[in-house]
Amino acid sequence: MDVQTLPLRGAAVQEADDVLRSVGSGARGLSTAEAASRRAAVGPNVLRTHRARPWRVLGRQLKSPVLILLFVTAGVSVFLGEGANAAIIAVILVASVGLGFANEFRAEQAADALHDQLRHRVVALRDGARAEVDVIDLVPGDIVDLATGDVVPADLRLLSAHNLSCDEGIVTGESLPAAKSAAPIGEDAGIGDLTSCALMGTVVQSGTATAVVVATATRTEFGRIAEGLGTQQPQTEFQRGLGRFSVLLLEVALILTTLIFVANVLLHRPVLDSLLFSLAIAVGITPQLLPAVVSASLATGSRMLARRRVLVKRLVCIEDLGDMDVLVTDKTGTLTDGRISYAGALAADGTTAPDELLLLGLLATETDYATPVGRVVGLNPLDAALWEAPRPTDVRPGDYVRRDILPFDHERRRTTVLVEAHDGSRRVVTKGAAEDVIARCTGSPAGAEDALAAQYAAGSRVIAVAARGADGEETLTPQSETGLALIGFLVFVDRPKADARASLEKLARLGIAVKIATGDSAAVAEKVLTDLGVSSGGTLVGADVDRLDDEELKDAVARVTVFARVSPEQKARIIRLLRHKGRSVGFLGDGVNDALALHQADIGISVDSAADVAKDAADVLLLDKDLGVLADGVTEGRRIFANTIKYLLMGTSSNFGNMVSASVASVVLPFLPMLPGQILLNNLLYDSGQLAIPGDRVDPEQLEAPSRWDIGFIRRFMLVFGPISSLFDFATFGLMLFAFHAVEGEFQAGWFIESIATQTLIIFAVRTRRVPFFRSRPSLGLTIASLAVVAIGVWLPYSPLSGLLGFRPLPAPFFLAMVGMVIAYLVCVEIAKSWFFRTLAPRIPHVHRVRTRGYSHRVLRRSSRFAARSPGAK
Repeated sequence: MDVQTLPLRGAAVQEADDVLRSVGSGARGLSTAEAASRRAAVGPNVLRTHRARPWRVLGRQLKSPVLILLFVTAGVSVFLGEGANAAIIAVILVASVGLGFANEFRAEQAADALHDQLRHRVVALRDGARAEVDVIDLVPGDIVDLATGDVVPADLRLLSAHNLSCDEGIVTGESLPAAKSAAPIGEDAGIGDLTSCALMGTVVQSGTATAVVVATATRTEFGRIAEGLGTQQPQTEFQRGLGRFSVLLLEVALILTTLIFVANVLLHRPVLDSLLFSLAIAVGITPQLLPAVVSASLATGSRMLARRRVLVKRLVCIEDLGDMDVLVTDKTGTLTDGRISYAGALAADGTTAPDELLLLGLLATETDYATPVGRVVGLNPLDAALWEAPRPTDVRPGDYVRRDILPFDHERRRTTVLVEAHDGSRRVVTKGAAEDVIARCTGSPAGAEDALAAQYAAGSRVIAVAARGADGEETLTPQSETGLALIGFLVFVDRPKADARASLEKLARLGIAVKIATGDSAAVAEKVLTDLGVSSGGTLVGADVDRLDDEELKDAVARVTVFARVSPEQKARIIRLLRHKGRSVGFLGDGVNDALALHQADIGISVDSAADVAKDAADVLLLDKDLGVLADGVTEGRRIFANTIKYLLMGTSSNFGNMVSASVASVVLPFLPMLPGQILLNNLLYDSGQLAIPGDRVDPEQLEAPSRWDIGFIRRFMLVFGPISSLFDFATFGLMLFAFHAVEGEFQAGWFIESIATQTLIIFAVRTRRVPFFRSRPSLGLTIASLAVVAIGVWLPYSPLSGLLGFRPLPAPFFLAMVGMVIAYLVCVEIAKSWFFRTLAPRIPHVHRVRTRGYSHRVLRRSSRFAARSPGAK
């Protein structure tokens, strides 16, 4: 049978040897040359590509409600023959779409480069030897190893399996893990009944297996699901906030436009002119370059994080990172170096030699006993450290044969093997978490538990080894782990990071409470915190978590710092209850037992070296496991949000006030206070000046706690500061009419200049709660851009374009009066700002929404690990 057309169900009913022959493979797997030939024939094992696609980015830019409003207004202008208005709107559209596209596309390309550095690997048999192979390079016929926590890399037919079970919910919808074996099944089995196969994208819940690849890429069951769902990403909280803000703007614009249009029609003004003016007012109240400002902010943040080796799977996740106010993390690699080293063996019975204890520890691992020192792949860190440690020549695990194994899982927290020595004698050897192993022993020698407590107090990681005779036994069952005798302890060292204390202090300054969730003992975790000089709020162990109901545990998780000996389900429950306390919770984890908690967290964070299932569940990946880098990411997320809000507050307040002024004046005056084209040009100018906002400085207090979307706050700000702007507009109207007796062109030029000045310069007030310039300095770029916009506004009535725009030059005394009015305006704004933030905008606790992740989200996350490199990537 052709290897490319072997159906999975056909493989499931065949004997394992027949499947190997069908796919053209054998006991030694494929050669490197044969694998390369097959890859050329069937293509890479790829479901997605991370290549930035220009048309897709452009499509996202064009979905903005603000831009849709501009398109409508431009169409009406063309229809009415208003070429100047249409041209100005076209410039606004090109600027907004072009700047937004350029920033987002550039940021996506940067993300592509980081994705190319992040590879997912599987242990495969090539040229008769086990080696780590990129999952996208797998081909039909490859023989691969599976272990607990692996994401199945292709559709596989099992060749051998030991207590294997897989979580297949992402493919079959079943909530319980499916037991697997290498035995063929009967005909006509459904997809959920293929017990002799492992399906791509599912997760190994327990056990180990060796299997042969039957199908790859979109020819797999999971691949067809991922292909059918497409690549639409779910919205983040930041995107939902932008959506709510856009709805607010559209509501205000609709009400204001309707009132203006009706009023002008009732005054017997030309209907078409009234319609065009009304649309110009609607456009004027909206911050047209909002998509460009947001994209520029996110792109700036993405480039900064890229330099610090932080991969954000989606740009808008930067904002969610800034939202975080609680971080739950494991201690290994974050608070400690993560370089676990074997420190020695400690006999518990007083008679076993350290070398013999080391040998038993090596036997109770899930690897080939003939593996040379330093050549192990696919092991957990403790087992890898054991195999990589130097050992005496008389410690030879290769002299033993493993007859059966109960692999490690996170419920039992131990590995048990049945081994046979060269003389035919057999033993059951168990190695795992000390408390769990001791519980399976008939008793512990005197002083053993004191020795264990002393090692924990010293901050060492300890695993226990127990054994018993097993002559005549052929297989292992859970009952085999009884009647054991405690032999001793294997001691490992993982020292605190030199910079961990500084990183924790940095997170504390950001208002982020750090909590530890670990499978280690409470004593070890508390010792690490003591070494780092961190005060602990107390400890809960897994048994305590199970004992408390949800209400009791809600109060406990808010207070406690360390959660020790916790299972994956307990971690997820802790995260869920923290979120229900109104906290925005980040979870940093890299192990198989962290996946559930990563999915529960508001922002899931993992690392490049993490287990597959952890990387798939995360929103953010740290290419270096460093809390200091994570703190930088939080700071950047908050800085971006703060600068985005600056633009929104400036735009909504001054725009609202100016458009209300224009609406009133259009009814009272015998001519329009500003022509539609002048309104649009006004907005284009001051909006362009605000493109420097993404690079502006942010006051330290704005970074001390998350700032979240509050549409009520934006609405109140608009209703307080908008009327202040209108008051000075009306003062300008009076000045122009009664002091300078301005005609239409002069009136429009005067208000145009005053409007540009007040709308642009208010940014220096709203960008900070402090006194601007004296206690909070804006960036040089923002200062230059704002002053340049005001200068252009002043120049236009005297420029060659003045006639085309409908402006007439103004007398010199006007500018003296305008300077005085602008100064008075900014002083009034400062007074109102102080009152507003003291009375109407107190800091109130934010009730965080519980986020849910749907099926499509999980499929998209999982399929991202089967992603092609970008063109030209090495």
